[in-house]
Amino acid sequence: MSTQNIYAAVTETAKRRLSLHGGKHLDIGAGRGELIQYMRSHIPMNSAACDFHVARFAVEEVPCVQVNLDHESLPYPNDAFDLVTSSEVVEHLENYRALLREAFRITAPGGVLVITTPNVLNANSRVRSLISGFANLFGPLPVRNDKLYSTGGHITPIPYFYLAHALLDAGFDKVELNIDKIQKMSLFWLALLAPFIFIGKYRFMSRERKRFKTITIENEPLVVTHFSWPLLVGRTIVVSAVKPGRVNKAVNTGAVC
Repeated sequence: MSTQNIYAAVTETAKRRLSLHGGKHLDIGAGRGELIQYMRSHIPMNSAACDFHVARFAVEEVPCVQVNLDHESLPYPNDAFDLVTSSEVVEHLENYRALLREAFRITAPGGVLVITTPNVLNANSRVRSLISGFANLFGPLPVRNDKLYSTGGHITPIPYFYLAHALLDAGFDKVELNIDKIQKMSLFWLALLAPFIFIGKYRFMSRERKRFKTITIENEPLVVTHFSWPLLVGRTIVVSAVKPGRVNKAVNTGAVC
């Protein structure tokens, strides 16, 4: 479930990247509607929501449509929304790339998509994964049990590179990385392990570039980001992207509800 820090980071990112305010907004996997409620006090948008668990959605004046994100397309026309958000959702899905392709389809040209998911690349998560094989906030799952699909069922850890790659592959452009907050345990581990991490970075980049030839001009900035300050210390990644094209809707008034 999202927290106020995540809501604030999503809202700040959307406010900064949107070329207009007052347009249409969709929150995918809206839960009880807390993100929509938070954003409404900062950005004037005409919001809509979708989720599988529609009974828990609590914002009466906002329509919430039921959809199974693993098996159904989003029930909206092409180019329908100026802003699309999905907070702490993709880690619950079997195929997050399919959702991102659908998000691209319904985002208007010039519109913005903002996605959040647990940061599995911070220093604390790297240590946990080294010891246990499980990233932070991911662990053993029930087997043949529908609890797998409950609101607590994190089933898909997504490192930043693969999320950014999926956004670009879906057609988005101008991918940006932000975080919600600095995680104290990651600061602790980074202070201890920084020499090993950065020596490892040099060796990794050298081998990938020279021996395996997986590093290209196009993907190198994304790969290098895996060793950046935000990814090493951030708790949650907030990743945004823009759908190419010209914005041709309402003029940005700069007003705030």
